[in-house]
Amino acid sequence: MTIDEVKLLRLKHQYLLSPADSLTVTRDLCGVQAQFLSSALHALRLRTGGQDVNGLVKSWTLRGTVHLFPESDLPLYRRHCGTAADVCESGWFRWRSAQGNPCITGERDTYFAQVIADGIGEGCDTREGLRQRCRERGMTESEERHVFDGWGGTFAELAEMGVICYQVREEKAYRLCPAFEPMDEHAAQIELARRYFTHYGPATLRDAAYFFRASQAQVKTWLKELPVVSFALEGRDYFHIPQEEGNLPELPACVLLAGFDQLMLGYRKEDNPFLPPEHLRGIFNLAGIVMPGILLRGRVVGRWKQKDGKAVFTLFEKVGAKDKKLILQTAERLWTLKKTEWA
Repeated sequence: MTIDEVKLLRLKHQYLLSPADSLTVTRDLCGVQAQFLSSALHALRLRTGGQDVNGLVKSWTLRGTVHLFPESDLPLYRRHCGTAADVCESGWFRWRSAQGNPCITGERDTYFAQVIADGIGEGCDTREGLRQRCRERGMTESEERHVFDGWGGTFAELAEMGVICYQVREEKAYRLCPAFEPMDEHAAQIELARRYFTHYGPATLRDAAYFFRASQAQVKTWLKELPVVSFALEGRDYFHIPQEEGNLPELPACVLLAGFDQLMLGYRKEDNPFLPPEHLRGIFNLAGIVMPGILLRGRVVGRWKQKDGKAVFTLFEKVGAKDKKLILQTAERLWTLKKTEWA
């Protein structure tokens, strides 16, 4: 197998060569990262031809980050199906307490967790509406810093307990989770690893360890329970779960990847064959943002941004006039552009 064939298999398995529905895509890819909802919706558009979010929810999952995933996968990602009374068992509350300044007692945190859950159940589902509801019930400024902490707070606790999740909206809004039976921890790990080596494969141990924030030793134990095949290429061992591939096409001429795209996040960034090492910081910046890349014949050559009909293309290397035209035509199939800029 060649590197180009590895690239084509990854593109195919991630639905960038042939689309599927949004439930299939988000299930098979272990969710779509969604700190910025617009990026997640673009990732879906590339892989489904649309932005259908029916049946999807948003919550913290892999790597402690927010993803879109099917509601039916709640048992896979949530190890609890608890109640508001369980919030002080959450990792967030334990972490804040360990800092010596929890800002709130367990009794008060439980009280406001119940206020939030009851409010969502009664239709008060926005963050600011719930903030006002808590203030009306005596929440102090220090308690508010915990409950509405921008990195999680009581909302993260309730999500970890499987009580609430985000609605798929730009505005921060929530919904109650349906009752579910969490999967066994080991069974969940094996299922996620199965999806990874089926739809991100071929991938290395280091790729999988990066994706799951696990050790390579842990990944090896998963491989023992999966029907993977392996091969060596350019000094690395690759693993994947075989599928019926058929004849693979040529690499797509141009793809305007999403920010935080799974094609970038699915692999150790220093080893990703789509991303030349000299362009790494152009996509993965030091602030932790993963920029939307311009993929030209299987190679990231720049990044893009688009807002209100204005597209800016920042190139990392010399690109000829024909390829610039190709990039522009790809963009025009996605958006109605009023202005373009090359940087």
